[in-house]
Amino acid sequence: MSRRSFFAAGGAVMAFALAACTSDDPLAQQANAGDNKNYIAGDGSVTEFGAADRMAPVEFKATLFTGETVDSADFAGQVTVLNFWYAACAPCRLEAPDLQALHMEFAPQGAQFLGVNVRDEKATAEAFERNFGLDYPSIVDKDGGVLLAMTKFVPPSAVPTTLVLDKQGRVSARVLGVAEKGTLKALLTSALAEA
Repeated sequence: MSRRSFFAAGGAVMAFALAACTSDDPLAQQANAGDNKNYIAGDGSVTEFGAADRMAPVEFKATLFTGETVDSADFAGQVTVLNFWYAACAPCRLEAPDLQALHMEFAPQGAQFLGVNVRDEKATAEAFERNFGLDYPSIVDKDGGVLLAMTKFVPPSAVPTTLVLDKQGRVSARVLGVAEKGTLKALLTSALAEA
């Protein structure tokens, strides 16, 4: 068998093995579809975690597009919404107006919204924020530091994903895919009502 034939055969076996491993994974199916969406959308599932089932508080340190540093400890005692996004993501554009509206509604009640931009340069992210009138801050996360800290909750390529953190900084809810306004409002209302 020639070297070229050996590698071609090996590649076919590897592709078959990978396909078998991911055949039931909707995110993998979308990635394999090759439809040039440039993102892997979540499945729209909403997961709520009861207080007794929540893991330890999430921890991260990062830099905002404004240049300020932010630490998860800064949000102690507040309900916090973390929204993972980037400008070319069509579902991110779809949910942006609702996120801004909920930010305006819930900020007076003590909820903090924070974007986590996983891909863009500053100019691109700021253009997106201007276009959609977003006035809550976003983290620069091109290096994946915050995303890595959240891997138990955020699949690396499932953008958008939205997390609701309780007042102790623990994940109380997760939305994979577009965060529907009514659903996110209910999750925020529930988290804010907790002691």
